[in-house]
Amino acid sequence: MDTLTSFDHVIINANLATFSAQYGFDIYADNRDSAAAKSTPYGQLENAAIGIKDGKITWIGAHTQITAYLIHYQSQQITDADGHWITPGLIDCHTHIIYGGNRSNEFEARLHGANYQDIAAQGGGIVSTVRSTREANFEALFAQSEKRLLALIKEGVTSIEIKSGYGLDLETERKMLKVARQLGEKHDIHVSTTYLAAHALPPEYKDNADDYIEQVCQWLPILHGEGLVDAVDGFCENIAFTAEQMKRVFEVARSLDLPVKLHSEQLSNIGASALVAEYKGLSSDHLEHLVEDDIKKMATSNTVAVLLPGAFYTLRDTKLPPIKELRHHQVPMAVSTDCNPGTSPLTSLLLAMNMGCTLFYMTPEEVLAGATVHAAQALGLSHKGRVEIGCDADLVLWDITRPADLAYQMGLNPIEGIMINGKWR
Repeated sequence: MDTLTSFDHVIINANLATFSAQYGFDIYADNRDSAAAKSTPYGQLENAAIGIKDGKITWIGAHTQITAYLIHYQSQQITDADGHWITPGLIDCHTHIIYGGNRSNEFEARLHGANYQDIAAQGGGIVSTVRSTREANFEALFAQSEKRLLALIKEGVTSIEIKSGYGLDLETERKMLKVARQLGEKHDIHVSTTYLAAHALPPEYKDNADDYIEQVCQWLPILHGEGLVDAVDGFCENIAFTAEQMKRVFEVARSLDLPVKLHSEQLSNIGASALVAEYKGLSSDHLEHLVEDDIKKMATSNTVAVLLPGAFYTLRDTKLPPIKELRHHQVPMAVSTDCNPGTSPLTSLLLAMNMGCTLFYMTPEEVLAGATVHAAQALGLSHKGRVEIGCDADLVLWDITRPADLAYQMGLNPIEGIMINGKWR
């Protein structure tokens, strides 16, 4: 039987933003030394068709190549895109969507003049979220977090990273990671779980960070042994943990063959990105205070720069991440919501992309690559983030005129269909 008659599903009459090098995608072509370097924006293919088999993309070609074979398919096996655009499924590669409680009271208090110290003195800040997350039972935590996940899925997110880090004890860290796993199972979406116990110092370890880091190191093999950890993260900052303390955690991660990443250079530079690069980490995230020497190290280690404009916006920051230098050294840039209760209560990856353009001066192509192919790289997902033969059939069909519309529009969701593992939702 001819290959073109054996697909589970066929998408026809589509314009594709593939983000695949096979189709000319090279976001850093202008930065390469070769004068002959060329690229096709978005790796786009117009008037194309896709063949899908067993949840994978198995064929891509011109719409006219498959027209004569459509008689072999039932109507429910064919999707006519009617000239609209298909992108890879969006990937939110840095989130804290699992947490208990609500901190809108702090948002309101800050607008009335309260500062961080005032809020902390009243039991607010991350301590408040830790308390609420510890108190919430599994069902309540799942129900609250599910709402945030569904909001992201409705805007085209087909894969997501979810961190722990609001438990800061073994029992609650485990509870958060189990909620993350169950969310993925219920909604048939890929969830990468990240162990973030080195997020903050819990009240019971006040002024005793080294002892707490020792606990973090002891909990990691336990939770990994339970199948709950895909990667390891930490907050390496002057108000959190030092590079030396994080190195202890990374050594345990290395012994377990777990990839690492860090919250880095958001408030200062204490060597976090250099540490991630030393361990060939997946990503370094935030990066407002990143310096060029560390950018070079990230380029050498192929570490992705994850940019989080939602936190920049909420905190009214003025220190921009070094976008031009990241471009110059060809460091892949991802964009994510950083959805969390304190500094980025954002459940729209499309809005994060818009913020990447308006606040960080990124291009529409850069932010869409940052929510697809580069986000996949930041999670170590080699078969996602591209429309390419052999990749997972995680796709989004959009009613847009051009790919730039996804970063340009605000508040309008132009989705026509979401496909995960070869099945329309």
